[in-house]
Amino acid sequence: MGGCFSKPKPVEVKIEVVIPEKERSKEEMSPNGKASPLIYKVNGTARHYHLEEHPIASIPYHNPKDVVEASVCHVKDLENGQMREVDLGCGKALLIKESGEFHAVGHKCPHYGAPLVKGILSKGRVRCPWHGACFNISTGDIEDFPSLDSLPRFQVKIEKEKVYIRASKQALQTQRRTKMMAKCISLSNYNLSSTNVLIIGAGAAGLVCAETLRQEGFSDRIVMCTMDRHLPYDRPKLSKSMDSHPEQIALRPKEFFCTYDIEVLTEMQVVAVDVKSKIAVFKDGFKMEYNKLLIATGNTPKTLSCKGKEMENVFNIRTPEDANRVVKLATSKNVVIVGASFLGMEVAAYLAERAHSVSLVELEHVPFKKFFGERVGRAVMKMFENNRVKFYMQTEVSELREQEGKLKEVVLKSGKVLRADVCVVGVGAVPATGFLKQSGINIDSKGFIVVNKMMQTNIPGVFAAGDAVTFPLALRNNKKVNVPHWQMAHMHGRIAALNMLAHGTEISTVPYLWTAMFGKSIRYAGHGEGFDDVVIQGDLDELKFVAFYTKSDEVVAVASMNYDPIVSKVAEVLAAGRTIRKRDVDFPATLTQPGAFHSVVLTPRQDLALDLVEPHTTGLSPWIQTVQIPLQIFLPSSRSTLPPSSV
Repeated sequence: MGGCFSKPKPVEVKIEVVIPEKERSKEEMSPNGKASPLIYKVNGTARHYHLEEHPIASIPYHNPKDVVEASVCHVKDLENGQMREVDLGCGKALLIKESGEFHAVGHKCPHYGAPLVKGILSKGRVRCPWHGACFNISTGDIEDFPSLDSLPRFQVKIEKEKVYIRASKQALQTQRRTKMMAKCISLSNYNLSSTNVLIIGAGAAGLVCAETLRQEGFSDRIVMCTMDRHLPYDRPKLSKSMDSHPEQIALRPKEFFCTYDIEVLTEMQVVAVDVKSKIAVFKDGFKMEYNKLLIATGNTPKTLSCKGKEMENVFNIRTPEDANRVVKLATSKNVVIVGASFLGMEVAAYLAERAHSVSLVELEHVPFKKFFGERVGRAVMKMFENNRVKFYMQTEVSELREQEGKLKEVVLKSGKVLRADVCVVGVGAVPATGFLKQSGINIDSKGFIVVNKMMQTNIPGVFAAGDAVTFPLALRNNKKVNVPHWQMAHMHGRIAALNMLAHGTEISTVPYLWTAMFGKSIRYAGHGEGFDDVVIQGDLDELKFVAFYTKSDEVVAVASMNYDPIVSKVAEVLAAGRTIRKRDVDFPATLTQPGAFHSVVLTPRQDLALDLVEPHTTGLSPWIQTVQIPLQIFLPSSRSTLPPSSV
């Protein structure tokens, strides 16, 4: 058996006192500085742990040499709802004023380092302008993903109408904070083949589930198992940054798993689950008993069905080794990519400057037609063609030909023969749930695990998360959907963990994704499946646009390129439960009109209306009687767009 931990021997260890972040916050706010006992259940038995007493301190700094304090502005420099990056000399912080109070947190998103000052502030949280992660401005805690870490928070005080920030120098440098976590209590009744929580799958959903359990004070055994040979890593980078090595894209270092007693069994495949006996059976015959189970197995890439599909140099990219080998073999060679999926298009973009030629074969007549619509798809296709990618549309592969055991040519059903040294297959995926067919767990006709809003299956104690599930999406009136997005997998894992602990938390997040190609990114929020129209604002030819996807009269999703942070703004409106109507976005003026922007405001109808106003204008059109405005959406003119980002 491989893994970060081999089959562990049963060990009895004394209880180690830990202070989960949530409980610590409560303790710090208590009037007497004393902790309340932390209570949770293990196998139905309530256990009580008293935390150590310590003096009240909102943000304790144990090393005085690590502390810096500086005056950053006058109290009147910021209005309510404004944010500002401020420099403390040895690093920057994000200063926020909301409801008359000042807050200070890290200024960079811990995910990929986006400047949060360019994000969206709404109702006590700031949303990242790039990928939609949300952070509480009072605590710095992450509230929506993607990111595993939270923001550091800093002390703010007002003296003589000046705003001072007191901060840790180290935190100013790292710009991230890992929540305090519990550690495992290895109970004597746990043996080699028994665990309290078993997580099948070590992607984003599985890792966030494990971390959330520890953050909530769960101190029993957690075992993750994966068919992969690596600890959890940033899977989207396999197609966006193909030459990254496993250690470069690891989500957590090995030491993290050891420190917080999260056991990871690598190269271990579960082949059956007995839900009555609560036993998982592995391929090598090993069996493990569990109390709670999370199934987060993701999906399996589809393969070609034509002759020659098994030959050397034909790849489904599933691992860092796959991606690295493709880059090595493709350099100055001929590459054929089958499928204009997200993976296929990102691989084509990454290899375009490295390969001698890149050809892309697709059954549809436009890439991304079902997801982004035909007009956006054509604009993206044109961008690829301008970067030497050749498309062969409305056709399929009929045969892969070899010479001396290696790929030589790709033959299309249209009769065209393409020279090929490497072939990458990106024709979609199916849920990796075949091992559950006889388990009694509810699986739909497409192979997806059916869960409720708490990520629970039809079997008590069995949860599922990530790409392999369908779940009720609040945004679409609780329609059961499959959302195979990196951000959504994180949230699934968190919700599953909370409900393993009987919190009764329901999922309500807005789907958010991004794709990066040729130094440009398309951001996307919502769920546009079944859209019947696309309202485009901006210039598709210049790749500066916003696309609103509508179904009947309602906006169900939005995509943009070179108009950050519009997608995060729309995501925040949707997250607030507000409805955006088609008439609200289908205005006659274009975004490229000089000096024009559009503002979304709440009206007495309690839905959203768009009002065209001039920049820096404080008043609104007289026909709009504005009520409390929790958020405004500004679609700036082309002169004021942010520099394009490829992240």
